Formats: sequence, C-alpha cells, structure tokens
Amino acid sequence: MSIVRLIYVTVKPNQVNDAVTLWKNHCAPLMIKQPGCLSEKLLECVDAPGEFISYSEWDSQANIDKYRGSDAHAEIQKHARGLQGGSATVKRYEIK
Repeated sequence: MSIVRLIYVTVKPNQVNDAVTLWKNHCAPLMIKQPGCLSEKLLECVDAPGEFISYSEWDSQANIDKYRGSDAHAEIQKHARGLQGGSATVKRYEIK
C-alpha cells in the first residue's frame, strides 16, 4: 500500500512567492528523484495566505525512512527553514 506524507507549513504572507519558487525550483526536483517517491505536489490554501501542504506519495515506509536520512532531505530542510514562520507538522496516511 502506498503512503501519503503531508507536511503542513505556514509562511509569512510576504514569503508566499518565494516559497512557491523555492519548492518548484529546488525541493520538488530533489524529492521526486528519490527512490520510492511516486508523486509530489505543493498545495496552497486558497482561504489562508501562506498556508501550504507538501503532498508526497511513497511506495513504502522503508523508502520514506531512506529519504529522511538522505542528503536530499537535509538540503530540502535547509531551504525550508529560511521561509517557515512556524514549525512544520508531518502526518502520514495509508492509501486503502
């Protein structure tokens, strides 16, 4: 069964464009290249400026764990830290 990993992030309203550009140009290309990553998307909340969800679908928890220990994950975290106005919340959901 696939696992969907959702990361809820809020950035300051004046950082929205920077967040989208950073995701599209740096984070998404790194993530989708990871073994087991089936899909990745950035969702922007239409009701609350600055709220995003990073959506990624993985083939297994083992590949999520490998990704979390990878250089790519460390690089994505480094980029994201400069934008976040608060902490990120990560939740995993199993596709049934």
